[in-house]
Amino acid sequence: MGKTTGFMEFQREYLEAAPVDERVKHYKEFEKSFSPEVAQKQGARCMDCGIPFCHSETGCPVDNLIPEFNDLVFRGRWQEALENLQSTNNFPEFTGRLCPAPCESACTLGLIDNPVSIKSIERTIIDRGFEEGWITPLPAQNKSGKKVAIIGSGPAGLAAAQQLCRFGHEVTVFEKNDRIGGLLRYGIPDFKMEKHIIDRRMKQMEEEGVVFKTSVEVGKDISASELKKDFDSVVLAMGSEHPRDLPVEGRNLKNIHFAMDFLTLNNKKVAGDSVEIIDAKDKNVIVIGGGDTGSDCVGTSNRHGAKSIIQMELFPEPPKTRDKSTPWPLYPKVLKTSSSHEEGVERKWAVNTLGFKGNEKGEVVAIYGNQVEFKNGKFEPVPNSEFEWPADLVFLAMGFVHPIREGILSQFMEMGMTLDERGNVKAKFGTSKGSFATTVEGVYACGDVRRGQSLIVWAISEGRKCAEQVHAYLSK
Repeated sequence: MGKTTGFMEFQREYLEAAPVDERVKHYKEFEKSFSPEVAQKQGARCMDCGIPFCHSETGCPVDNLIPEFNDLVFRGRWQEALENLQSTNNFPEFTGRLCPAPCESACTLGLIDNPVSIKSIERTIIDRGFEEGWITPLPAQNKSGKKVAIIGSGPAGLAAAQQLCRFGHEVTVFEKNDRIGGLLRYGIPDFKMEKHIIDRRMKQMEEEGVVFKTSVEVGKDISASELKKDFDSVVLAMGSEHPRDLPVEGRNLKNIHFAMDFLTLNNKKVAGDSVEIIDAKDKNVIVIGGGDTGSDCVGTSNRHGAKSIIQMELFPEPPKTRDKSTPWPLYPKVLKTSSSHEEGVERKWAVNTLGFKGNEKGEVVAIYGNQVEFKNGKFEPVPNSEFEWPADLVFLAMGFVHPIREGILSQFMEMGMTLDERGNVKAKFGTSKGSFATTVEGVYACGDVRRGQSLIVWAISEGRKCAEQVHAYLSK
């Protein structure tokens, strides 16, 4: 694939990004896709490696045929590359911007050199496809007469909806928020993905026949029994939205927020809504949690003009290169520095929060804790390592523990739906008959609501595979 000697001739290149001092002044995307010429050279680096682990499940959960589209880009056959990419991935414009690219961690070239720029090539293909007008609606030629309800419009729900509509079924997507997209819309800052990216794909899906109903809280505005009566099948794709809390002294002080509350309000403000945001301007900001959501809080706080930002993590700092605990082609545990980190933050590792201090108004003014080390299967405090830092604003970005049970899940549980030991909807894993089916007849589950908090690429993969199972069920 690619040019036989390309990996020896060309160095890995990265997307061009605007300087930090410019991009922190706005919320627009600041990276540009490759030019066709650069993309061709990057595609040329793809090796004829025999067993391309990049598109194994270890590398790409959505089963992208990566060596094939790399080769097509190298040869300048862009429309074929687009067709190849979209044959496995409904939304490359999402993954090309937001996926952490486990495919690149599994790239064979990565054993000896920098891996192929797979994610950037993917983004370049799909962006050019939209620019050239190559992406058009693909409505089903034959209609089944069967009706499917999709609950949730995140990447899993959207992927399931598009596939089922193309299979010929009547698909209605219900979304509790006022706009389509789930956490793509309200959890991802615009500087990582502008929301017109969602809107243009939504327009295509509407032209294919998908019906979107926003501001509908299923379980309240429409019940589980009504769904069962009005639709031939139901797909649960509501995500995993119950945040992990931090039950320590002072947790109830003012100005301590879950990260998603901060990000959602800011995204609504950027979209033009008249809302009161949680403003980080001139504040000492503490972000608890070292993952992507915490990084998004950092980038947003920088754009507000925070006085200082500390992002803290309970676990120790990861190594800068691949550790033997995650050998190739597994996704490595290495130190990741995001674009938001580059914009300004102090990162603290192996620190534990013991509590918060407040003032007479009940507002948080400080965070205190100690350093820890992992011993004998648990975190032990390091002697004489106590700290106290000023804190005017604290964001809890420690992930999500399980789906919200109140409402539609509770109603389906009364019908016999069960949860797994982690509190997610119990549904069979795999690709065999009956996968993704819950214990309620005709009701399926995919994405984070079934597997727990995970990656966008896994959500798309699950939505597609779930759609196949629902289609088989409806075709009996």
